[in-house]
Amino acid sequence: MSWNNNGGGPWGSNPGPWGKGPGGSPPPGDLEDTIRRLQNGIKNLTPGGVGGAPGGRAVLLIGLVAVLLWLGFGTFYTVQPNEIGLNLVFGRFTGKTQPGLNMNWPWPVGSVIRVPVADQLITEVGYRGDAHVDNFTESEMLTGEQNIINVHFRVSWQIDPAHPEDYVFNVLNPRDTVKAVAESIMREVVGKTTIDGALGADRKSIEPDVMTRMQKVLDDYRVGVLIRQVQLQSVDVPAQVVSAYRDVTAAQQDLQRSVNDADTYANKVVPEAEGQASRIVAEANAYKEQAVLEAKGQTARYLQVYQQYKKAPGVTRERLYLETMERVLGSMPKTLLDVSGTAGPVPYIAIDPQSGKPTGAAK
Repeated sequence: MSWNNNGGGPWGSNPGPWGKGPGGSPPPGDLEDTIRRLQNGIKNLTPGGVGGAPGGRAVLLIGLVAVLLWLGFGTFYTVQPNEIGLNLVFGRFTGKTQPGLNMNWPWPVGSVIRVPVADQLITEVGYRGDAHVDNFTESEMLTGEQNIINVHFRVSWQIDPAHPEDYVFNVLNPRDTVKAVAESIMREVVGKTTIDGALGADRKSIEPDVMTRMQKVLDDYRVGVLIRQVQLQSVDVPAQVVSAYRDVTAAQQDLQRSVNDADTYANKVVPEAEGQASRIVAEANAYKEQAVLEAKGQTARYLQVYQQYKKAPGVTRERLYLETMERVLGSMPKTLLDVSGTAGPVPYIAIDPQSGKPTGAAK
């Protein structure tokens, strides 16, 4: 059976859309011609042909080199020491990378977000800049007694190295979120504090309280932020009453100074009194020991004398009498009388052995 375009063959006078068979399928005799025409079209697009021709091999080589460069230079990237890398593949978070050389799919398949987790960030609330220009919308707060005060404070924070993906993906604007939470928590804490406490006594307790509350709220929101410090820059009353409250503050400071002076005096006097008491007790104990020892010594001496007295009572009495008279009359002026009756009284002038003059004479 012949295959021709003149109405013969099995297709008769109803050729296909190509004029070569039903459904557009070319007959087997014309298939090679169709392939040949396709090859000629490709040759026109890529001079030199594909595959075996030198031009085709060059195009393949260039394409291969381009793919290798895309894979090589786009796959590897560096994360700085203060950063953590977040790998994305088709926009989806796939993992974290530590500082150093890392790899991920190249663009446009993959991408990397470098998060500076070690940088210390500052958020100012109630003021702007070093000049402390007031932002009354943020700084004016109510105390527990419904008094208005102006609070300026700053918050030091950083991105949580353990959860940098929360900081990047969970919240639209983390900086504004930190500021809003800081202002809200400060208003809550100040609202539970008296104006005197906010201006003076309670200021040191406000800072850690605000810091703890902020961290809890931010953790609940999964913001990926660590609060490092909350510092009150200034706490003042409105300008209309600032002079009166400064007088109050000065009085409170005077009170505290007086209390400190009293504590200092007490710390000085109490140890001195305790030392004097200890000295008196020690002297009393020493006197007690001395008196007891002297009494024991006198008792022992008396017992010894008594033993001798029992052996010779007359001699002992005479000796005791002479010793007693010696002690009593030894330092007194004396007059000797002859009691034999043969002569009258004989005057006797006692001579002071130190001055060589009569006793009682002018020196």
